[in-house]
Amino acid sequence: MSLPIKWVRDIGLKPGDTLNLTSMPNKTLMVSSNVVPNERSALKASIDYLHTESAENNLRIIISHYLAGYDSLKLTTSKGFSADDRKFIKDSVRQKLIGLELVEESRNELVFLCLLNYTDLPLAKVIKNMYGLALSMLLDSMTALRNHNMEIAEDVIQRDDDVDRFYLLAVRQLKASLDDVELAEKIGIRSPRDCLGYRLIIKSVERIGDHAVKIASNVLKMDAGISDDDPIFKMAELSRKVFASSIGSMAEDDLQAINKIVVDAKKVSQFGVSLESRGDGSSRNIALSMILESLRRVAEYSADIAEVSINMNVKKI
Repeated sequence: MSLPIKWVRDIGLKPGDTLNLTSMPNKTLMVSSNVVPNERSALKASIDYLHTESAENNLRIIISHYLAGYDSLKLTTSKGFSADDRKFIKDSVRQKLIGLELVEESRNELVFLCLLNYTDLPLAKVIKNMYGLALSMLLDSMTALRNHNMEIAEDVIQRDDDVDRFYLLAVRQLKASLDDVELAEKIGIRSPRDCLGYRLIIKSVERIGDHAVKIASNVLKMDAGISDDDPIFKMAELSRKVFASSIGSMAEDDLQAINKIVVDAKKVSQFGVSLESRGDGSSRNIALSMILESLRRVAEYSADIAEVSINMNVKKI
């Protein structure tokens, strides 16, 4: 077998080294090597911190490099970081980006290194963690509504950062797996074509977490709790159930069973429409209408998840 000389030199391949041949879904063979190049280092990026932009805008650039798969990020500025900007960047990276740790710090530089091993958090576990967090946020937001518990409502809002962290990690994993078939197998991706499906699923779960936050935020605007027999709690329970079913559909092989979840989710959304009339336009009723709308959106995102599961489970032609 003839090999490209540049590839051989780049990875440091020597006579007698073993190559792996992997059969790909598109009928091609992938040639890979277990050899670790002598001078190979982590993927590094140097980012100029722009004082003409807000700290949030600079953070967005950092996140984009994290998602692109860079392992080392050096943030530099000739003017030096202000105390507020330094604190904002360090706190935000710690709160939003799993595995990215500050390893060097000076007046003009902040160096972050990704210490995460992808195999420690396979994609299925990341999605499970996202689901568990979003579900607990939904349950607690309704508890806050029932009991007018401001402390629980505030806690729900704070937990959204954890959902976002897992979401960003999942996006990073999916992007990396497109370039590395062996990594894709290790984190549980059966085929590169499934990456788009998983991308849509994790976005829907992230959006459901956002609506749990909206529910909690509306609870904070109210001056009293809601009676247990209010139909909004039935709507919340139905939304919770279709959300759980939609996540379960990812492991379901029966397309008709998954299709039923889609139908059920749409029925839940329609039930929410039937509850929309709340009488006068008082601030309390406006808040309840907004909460009801969020519960409808939970059901609709659950339908989206189940529809993606159908698409991913269709047998390959």
